[in-house]
Amino acid sequence: MPERYQLVAVADHDAAKTETLASLRDPGEIQVFDSDKSLFAAGKLADVLVIATQDADHYGNAMDALDCGYDLVLEKPAAETLERCEELDRKARETGCRILPCFVLRYSPFYQAVREFVDGGRLGKIITIRASEGVEAFHQAHSYVRGHWAKSETASPMIVAKCSHDTDLMCWLANSSPKSITSHGRLDWFKKENAPEGAPMRCTDGCPVAADCIFDAHRYLNEKRNFLRMVMPGAEGKTGAYELPEEPILEFLKTSPWGRCVYHCDNNVVDHQIVSCEMENGVTASLTMTAFDSDRTIEIHGTRGSLRGGDPYKRGGAHELWFYDHKEGNIEAIPVKELESDGYASHGGGDTGIVDALDRLFAGPNALSPGLDGLAGHRLAYLAEESRLAGGAPRS
Repeated sequence: MPERYQLVAVADHDAAKTETLASLRDPGEIQVFDSDKSLFAAGKLADVLVIATQDADHYGNAMDALDCGYDLVLEKPAAETLERCEELDRKARETGCRILPCFVLRYSPFYQAVREFVDGGRLGKIITIRASEGVEAFHQAHSYVRGHWAKSETASPMIVAKCSHDTDLMCWLANSSPKSITSHGRLDWFKKENAPEGAPMRCTDGCPVAADCIFDAHRYLNEKRNFLRMVMPGAEGKTGAYELPEEPILEFLKTSPWGRCVYHCDNNVVDHQIVSCEMENGVTASLTMTAFDSDRTIEIHGTRGSLRGGDPYKRGGAHELWFYDHKEGNIEAIPVKELESDGYASHGGGDTGIVDALDRLFAGPNALSPGLDGLAGHRLAYLAEESRLAGGAPRS
């Protein structure tokens, strides 16, 4: 969208990444920095700064950016604790800056259709919201067993790292903040006592059950190559992973975390969790997260009808989004805008959607108010984890 946005600077300790971004414009038009410190030392260079670092770096980078006067697009979660999220909100209000976390599902065609239908009033008074997220078994293994978000000590808890999208949607669709929260969940499957007999520490060491294992790392050589884009040097971009020969991928799997047996990793985040919540406005909401399903569903029940949808319905032959009228007993398909066929539709088109919305969110009559947008969803996720750790004790 070059007619609306202009990239003026980039910072990263990885020179390959800064070179790739700098190549998007003519030489010299994009300033390049090799660290966050050198970027912030240069002062405010643009209207908006995008922070796409690891979870533990979000808070420090955001606080420095607010000192410079930037509005922010901040990868979620905004910070690694609820207290720090609240500090960011206070700091942004004090400086008159806006923080937009990357809760990109709000901006996907599907959830835009959901929100438009809710706002249209045909559901009547909203009573109950029920959401589910199936992480998908191999995705769980890649990101939350072998990958960057496998340990809560070095990343965020699972309900925050993966499902803060969903807790944000629950608050956004209920148009309210959480009042009382309970949660249960644990790690059940991805641990050593479930390892098949004879399973080695690495899939590349010759596993006797590899042919029947859905987590076998050799799948990265075939239908799971797309997962390598964010973790393997040389596999970046839309086609990079598919252009690599097998030999460097095998060498990568022999030494990297992504070649480990999923039953012999150092992970500790949950592989299933449920959250129950009462909102300030009386709406009750629940979320089920499991590694052993695929994609999201949403149900919103009101006094005049119910709205249901999600990709699993569509795959099963039903409408992607549909409304049931309590009085008439009719089922009505609700249209969802088709995604652009440009070969990229991550997060159901939400990644493109949030970029498309930036100028409206940061300028004009409908711009965000100063502060951390989506704080309620962060609060719901972090308090859910507190409840889980306390054996399901309510948190508010």
